[in-house]
Amino acid sequence: MFKNKRFKEHAVVFLVVGFIYMFFYAGLMNDHLNALTPFLMSQGWSEMNITNPVTAGAMLTTILYLFIGAAFVKFGVKKILVPSIIIAALAAAGLANGIDNYNLYFISLLLLRALVVPLQMGGFMLAANWFIKYRGRVLGIITAGSPLFSIAGIGILIALIEANGLKAYYVIAIVLLITAILTALWIKDTPEELDLHPDGADHAPVSEKHEFEPIKVKKLLSELKAWQLIISYGILQFVITAAMAFMAVRYNQIGGSPEFFEQKVVFPWLMIGAAAGIPMSYVLGWIDDKLGSIKASLVLNVLYLFAIIPLAIMPEGGSIPLMLMWSFGVACMTGGIPTMHPSITSYVYGRKRYMAANKWIMTIQAVLMAGAIPFMASFSAAGNLELTYYIMLGMLAISFITIVTMKNIPDANLEDRDYGQSM
Repeated sequence: MFKNKRFKEHAVVFLVVGFIYMFFYAGLMNDHLNALTPFLMSQGWSEMNITNPVTAGAMLTTILYLFIGAAFVKFGVKKILVPSIIIAALAAAGLANGIDNYNLYFISLLLLRALVVPLQMGGFMLAANWFIKYRGRVLGIITAGSPLFSIAGIGILIALIEANGLKAYYVIAIVLLITAILTALWIKDTPEELDLHPDGADHAPVSEKHEFEPIKVKKLLSELKAWQLIISYGILQFVITAAMAFMAVRYNQIGGSPEFFEQKVVFPWLMIGAAAGIPMSYVLGWIDDKLGSIKASLVLNVLYLFAIIPLAIMPEGGSIPLMLMWSFGVACMTGGIPTMHPSITSYVYGRKRYMAANKWIMTIQAVLMAGAIPFMASFSAAGNLELTYYIMLGMLAISFITIVTMKNIPDANLEDRDYGQSM
């Protein structure tokens, strides 16, 4: 895929480290609650006491998206990303010792939730900086880390917590420290720092020959395309946050756990669904490169239905066909959103202006995301969790229609995109 040998070496390192970023982005945002919540509830903790730090962290991210994005633009990705990963590692170590100290638990979990922001935004910006022609496929590879945690990582974490309690988070702390070291030693912010060009090309991007007007927030928020992005992907971000944080709670409510999950026949079906869904990250990236980000986003929106519909109609005691459908949908959803969010933002604003626009767009979207867990928790406490999935289906219809209205927005880097070069 990359013809330039020097570029290929750095691209391969980014694929590995970027995969780790996305693995922990999904895991530490909300997914690990599916392991943490049942354990702490068995210790007598209330659901609200468990999730309150995550809710507070989600609120903090509404500010962090703006400040981290601005810091990336001003200081570069690596100078912000490496210290952020180190602090996240220390927070994981703090959580490992939080079982008898709620203040330590609260601060550690809040920091873990908040510090997925630089992991996510750093991976996104590095991909946008280094790739144009292959951007979708590269994102499709690294974002496969997200569904891998959702499907396999949760099971591993549950086993570790059952055996070691919260001390299991020491494992996460160690891996995060290793990731910080790899990032510090091997990652560069842009290919230009090494006298290279995006995609390993032998020339600068054709689509960037003209000067770009700097993006100012007033102008950005006055444009329809910004609000189309904010609404459509804000809904997708809300739905994935809500659905992933409460999937274990939903299965407990319908009586599908633990007996249903302990049946040996269930897990092979779950793995089959996950195995089919994880490659969809790459498929969506391929569609993005070959057909454009709008069409790929519409496909992603439809794939969300595979994750939400089963949880809405799941019968008492569970259903293997719906579990198969759900596991496929979760893998598509958790891998698809981090693939397509940076892709469509780069599509609309281009490589050079990606983060300048993205920091504001994601800040506003984070306000929606911050309400996802309280939304689910309030319905769950009232015994109406099933209703939330029907509400989310209505929201997905709005998202789909909004993306359709974006069909006439041109690709900012069209001349350098894979499908653009064949036009």
